[in-house]
Amino acid sequence: MNENEVNTEPLDIKENDPEAEEVMDTVVTEKYDADQIQVIEGLEAVRKRPGMYIGTTGVNGLHHLVYEIVDNSIDEALAGYCTHIETEILPGNVISVRDNGRGIPTDINKQQGLPAVTVVLTVLHAGGKFGGSGYKVSGGLHGVGSSVVNALSEWFEVEVSQNGHVYYQRFERGKPTCDLKIIGDTEETGTLIRFKPDAEIFTETTTFDFQTLQTRLREQAFLNAGLKLTLTDLRDDENVTEETYCYEGGISSFVSFIHQTQGLTPLHEKPMHFSTVSGDRSAEVAMMYNDSYKSIVLSFANNVRTADGGTHETGFKNALTRVFNDYGRKFGILKEKDDNLSGDDVREGLVVVISVKLTEAQFEGQTKGKLGNTEMTQLVSQMLYNKLMTYFEENPSVARAIFN
Repeated sequence: MNENEVNTEPLDIKENDPEAEEVMDTVVTEKYDADQIQVIEGLEAVRKRPGMYIGTTGVNGLHHLVYEIVDNSIDEALAGYCTHIETEILPGNVISVRDNGRGIPTDINKQQGLPAVTVVLTVLHAGGKFGGSGYKVSGGLHGVGSSVVNALSEWFEVEVSQNGHVYYQRFERGKPTCDLKIIGDTEETGTLIRFKPDAEIFTETTTFDFQTLQTRLREQAFLNAGLKLTLTDLRDDENVTEETYCYEGGISSFVSFIHQTQGLTPLHEKPMHFSTVSGDRSAEVAMMYNDSYKSIVLSFANNVRTADGGTHETGFKNALTRVFNDYGRKFGILKEKDDNLSGDDVREGLVVVISVKLTEAQFEGQTKGKLGNTEMTQLVSQMLYNKLMTYFEENPSVARAIFN
C-alpha cells in the first residue's frame, strides 16, 4: 500500500494487549423513545448542571455567587435607592449581604400566587428586570440571579425590611422550609441575604478568599461614584478585617488607583475623562498615559466587567487609533512618508476604564463576558473621537508628551 492509499481494514486490537489504546464505549443499547425524554423543571436543573449557570463549580463559580447578590444591590443603587452595601464573610464561610434599597417586593405576585420575594428566589428568570418598570439599567438581567444562588446553597435566608415590617423566609437547596413571615417591625428599608454554599456542589472548596472579594467590591465602588461598599471578614474573632470603599471621583479615581498600585509614572497630571448620554444609553471613559510599554484596558457594561471586551471596547479602540493618526497628520507630528500608527502603537502605555450603561444589555454567555449591543460601538466611537480630538487641540503639550 502506498502513502496515498487509505487502509479500510478494521484494526486488530487484542483485548489484553497492554499497548492498545483505551476507547470509550459510546454505543447505546437501550431503547430510545418518549420515556427517555426527561424534563427537569425549576431549580433542579441548576443543581444538575450548575456549570451552565455559573461557569464552573470551582473557586471562580463560588465567588460568582457573591457577585450576583451584590450586583442586585448595585442595581438598587443605579435605580437611585441604595447608598450602602455591606458584605460580610461569617464563620463557616457563610455570606451576608445587606443593602438599604427598597427591598425585594413582599406583596403577592398575581402570576404565581406567591409573595414576590419567594418567586424571585425560586423561579428562574424571575425579577423586576424583564420589561417591567422596576429597573431602567441592570447588570443582573442576563446573569444567573438570586434563584440560582439559592439553588446552589445548602441554606439561604432572606430578610426584607419594608412597609414597617421585617419579613423572613428560609430555603434549603432552593426549596422553602417556611412561608414568608413577619419577624419584627422597622422604619428602615432594604434587603439582607445570608447563604452557605453547598459543599455537594462546590466540591473543590467552599472557602471564600477575602482579596478576591475585595478586588471586586472596590471595582464596583469605582464604577458607582459615591456608593459606599463595606467588606468585613468575621471568620476569626481575633483578626477581624474590615474595608470600606467609596470614591467620589468614579472611574477617574480607578485609573489613578491603577497607576499608584502598579508604580506607573503618568505622562500628564490627571486622567482624561469623557462622557456622553444618548437616550437610554450612556458611555464614560477615563484614560491616562504613562511611560511604560504595557496597556491596561478594562471595560464594563452596567457595572459588569466584560473581560472578553465587546462592542463598547471595539468602538473605543477604533476611535483612539483614528484620533492619533488624524491629529498627527493635521499638526505635522506624522510626516507624509510615515506609516499610520497601529492600534497597538496608540495603546502603548495606556490605562483606560470604559463604562457603559444601557437598558437592554445583550451579554454573550451566562457569565456576561462580552457585550453584544452593536449600537454601543458607534456611541463610544463618536464620543471618544470628538472629545479626545478636542482635548488634544486644547492641550497640545499633553498630546506631544504622549506622541513622543
